Amino acid sequence: MITLLATCFYLNSIASQAPKIVYLSDYGVLPNTGTNSAATINKVLHTILRKANRNQSLVLKFKKGRYDFYPEGALSRTYYISNHDQDNPKIVGIAFEQCSNLTIDGQGSDFIYHGRMLPIALIENKNLTLKNIHIDFERPQICQVQILKNDTIKGTIVYKTAPWVTYTIKDSVFYNTGEGWAMRPTSGIAFEEKTKRIVYNTSDIGVGTKRVTELSPGIIQAEQWKNPKLIPGTVVAMRAGHRPSPGVFVHKGKDIRLEHISVHYAEGMGLLAQLTENISLDRFQVALRGDQDPRYFTAQADATHFSGCKGVIVSKNGLYENMMDDAINIHGTYLNITTRLDNKTLVGRYMHDQSYGFDWGDAGDTVQFIRSGTMELWNQKNQIQSIQILRNKEDDPVREFKITFKQALDPEIDPAKTAIGIENLTWTPRVVFSDNTIRHNRARGALFSTPRKTLVEGNLFDHTSGTAILLCGDANGWYETGSCHDIVIRHNTFINALTNMFQFTNAIISIYPEIPDLKNQQKYFHSGIVIEDNLFETFDKPILYAKSVDGLVFRNNRIRTNRAYPAFHWNKKPLFFERVVHDEISNNTIDGKPFHLSL
Repeated sequence: MITLLATCFYLNSIASQAPKIVYLSDYGVLPNTGTNSAATINKVLHTILRKANRNQSLVLKFKKGRYDFYPEGALSRTYYISNHDQDNPKIVGIAFEQCSNLTIDGQGSDFIYHGRMLPIALIENKNLTLKNIHIDFERPQICQVQILKNDTIKGTIVYKTAPWVTYTIKDSVFYNTGEGWAMRPTSGIAFEEKTKRIVYNTSDIGVGTKRVTELSPGIIQAEQWKNPKLIPGTVVAMRAGHRPSPGVFVHKGKDIRLEHISVHYAEGMGLLAQLTENISLDRFQVALRGDQDPRYFTAQADATHFSGCKGVIVSKNGLYENMMDDAINIHGTYLNITTRLDNKTLVGRYMHDQSYGFDWGDAGDTVQFIRSGTMELWNQKNQIQSIQILRNKEDDPVREFKITFKQALDPEIDPAKTAIGIENLTWTPRVVFSDNTIRHNRARGALFSTPRKTLVEGNLFDHTSGTAILLCGDANGWYETGSCHDIVIRHNTFINALTNMFQFTNAIISIYPEIPDLKNQQKYFHSGIVIEDNLFETFDKPILYAKSVDGLVFRNNRIRTNRAYPAFHWNKKPLFFERVVHDEISNNTIDGKPFHLSL
């Protein structure tokens, strides 16, 4: 494989002179050849960037068209990517590392990937813009089928595979196959044929991949698939659950802009950004190719995900639809304290098997500690004096750190006494999430877990299937930080959320930190939450669920009821609060009439 990276050596500040524009077609990078472009593109990029004037910003322009990327000739890199499978090496279509003052303009091109690849990696760049690119795969790992017959008495379903799906049947087991891979789907998401919305009250379903028979090419009979909700015409996205790579990976960047980027499929998340300062998304999409797209799915997991970032995250004018998880998730990662070495030194460890292998903090960073059982913070914050990676071999992935602090630790910060997490407050971002559309996806809409100012404004949440907005926090499972202290949710429209049950889906807006020992909690986890001037259109009861909040405002919101679906949610309270103080509930209406809701 090619090992040359497009490594840049520009000055960190933008030069005053006009940027230099380079047309890659002048170097033989041409679209629509039908051949593998990976090796050619990486060689040309290396050549151009190596010779570029360091005092001048650079714009690289692709000629509009289709470019195909195969593993042969692509890059091989070891990347540990938050919230993804930590299998290495990754096969990378294009990678830019240590670049400054660079714009990559696809001019509306299709970048089509084959096999299992990480399409675009942006590593340790400053002032970089990526724009006008469609990212897609020739043969996705999600297997799309349509129900033809459903005998609910016998428990037999006949389904038809989508035209692009290839498969094999071995020992009566169905395997979805592709370019260099094969897997047996283990679960599925059912979509309405005409609307491409998730079928009401189905959630994750079992799929018929055992005891199958091929009746004719593309027509499969499954003898042990019983589900009366799968009426003929229903489309099922059958999945195996792997998430090796996102569509775009951003690591340790600063001032990164993604504009007019469309991810039509990724085997992981559409975008994963970690340890990055200032990143903006404008008209970023994880979306189908319009109304006539025969597919019913996009990304295998979240549309966008931000882990351990700081500065400001801006996501505006986006479209996030039909993905297999949330539209956006912003959080840090708690380390679990495993050992107290002395009154200033602890050992902390990454706990989740999809979140490790990358830096956690630097000398000078401010941290805080939390009791994992009650999710209560210590009043005392501290600063890192030094941080050291603990591992047996140099090439072992990063999992443990020895951390020495500037101030002496409270004697109670001791894992021998209680389970404790540690949060890096320096690497927490401000957030603006505005004018986006989130629709027809699995699980939830938007997740926010940052103590800094967050604005969620002017968005449309349309049939998100689960909770539309979740404010979470968890030092026991995913170890995703942390508490929200200044968040405004206003001028949003929510249309028929909660058609399905997924984790944390207690209401349309769910403030749901994981607190195993809530009854012994004395402090509060979240604070400073304002929800105002929103429109809720709903067929069911629950509007807002809140747990462990000091300071919650719910005012000037309009609720309109409809009969789009039968009400089914277990939560029959429009407002359901557990350990909430200093709340204001005022000037809300339901079907145009003022109302006061009991909690």
